[in-house]
Amino acid sequence: MKTISAVDIAEMPVEKRIQLVEDLWDSIAELPESVCIPNCHKPELEKRLNAYHDNPQEGSPWIEVKKRVRG
Repeated sequence: MKTISAVDIAEMPVEKRIQLVEDLWDSIAELPESVCIPNCHKPELEKRLNAYHDNPQEGSPWIEVKKRVRG
């Protein structure tokens, strides 16, 4: 595996840095059990999960949101 430094990242074009962040986030999201959720965040997460269960058609899948944001 190639090691890259902060300098290497800073020299990347912005689009590549954004893609790197997305790839990093996706790799973290693949292992949700490894992410510690602070207790102060749990009520908000529970509220949002309940809102989703009450009306699952209200939101948009992440892939659609990403497409809209990127235009």
